[in-house]
Amino acid sequence: MRNWVPILVFFATAALAGFSPASAPVLAPARQQPSEAEAQLRADKLTANQHRNDSAVEQYERIEHQIDRTGGPNPRVTEDRTFRVVPTGTGTMKILLRDNDKTPGPTDYHKQLEQWREALELALKPDDSRAKSAFAKFDKKRKDRAELIDAMRDGFTHKWLGQETIDGHSCDVYQLDPNPNFHPKTLLQEVISHVVAKIWVDREQNQLVRGQANVTKDISVGGGILGKLYRGGVFFFQQSEVAPGIWFPYLYQYDFTARRFLFTFEEHQVIQSSRFRRVGTPKEALAIVQSELASGKTLTADP
Repeated sequence: MRNWVPILVFFATAALAGFSPASAPVLAPARQQPSEAEAQLRADKLTANQHRNDSAVEQYERIEHQIDRTGGPNPRVTEDRTFRVVPTGTGTMKILLRDNDKTPGPTDYHKQLEQWREALELALKPDDSRAKSAFAKFDKKRKDRAELIDAMRDGFTHKWLGQETIDGHSCDVYQLDPNPNFHPKTLLQEVISHVVAKIWVDREQNQLVRGQANVTKDISVGGGILGKLYRGGVFFFQQSEVAPGIWFPYLYQYDFTARRFLFTFEEHQVIQSSRFRRVGTPKEALAIVQSELASGKTLTADP
């Protein structure tokens, strides 16, 4: 279940409950509501930009700090881990930098680098049966993600709420509600009809600055046999420009209750991403990891 919940969030619907942003939004002077034609044009540009961001992220690495907490009146941290997330040509790989207070030694770290190197080398052998299988799975995820982004234009109705300035970005704010006339074709698209969302769109670049979403109806997987995401779940994300015209999320927050088979669990997680760096195609990334292995240096979780 965790595999498809973050996917929904990544594409412009995420949520916030009990979360206090570091900087409060600043209300901008009132302006005229965009016309329907202008709103549609901007929606098309926003969709195109999101497709471009999704393509670009396949060539970037990042540092990802994940904090998991228990629920209830006295929450406590259960996991605090930091990873180096690197592209492999057929997805991503997480290299552990810190697990709570423990840091992997140079030997363990370089073993992980070797695994990254092997994954990149495999991606450069398209005739290898293992590579073919990995590429097929990756292409399926790409297709599902692209179709979900496109479906969101028809899956939601939008209402302009006004304008706010967030982190220096002048944004139009929209309320997104499920479109009763939308007919989903996949499980991921079905999720659209179970959430309400609010998005902040940068007026100059037509990029998402912030998104928040609330699950209003239970979401079943496999008719409820495989699992269920219960209503009341809330999600939040925020993103920024990491290179000219390229925007990636740097903050996620998940708070929800779900069931996998017979086991119910809560998820309270914050993910912060930083130190985005383009490592390029698998061939370019391979040269980087080979250089790192030859140097014998290790990367730390701290800047």
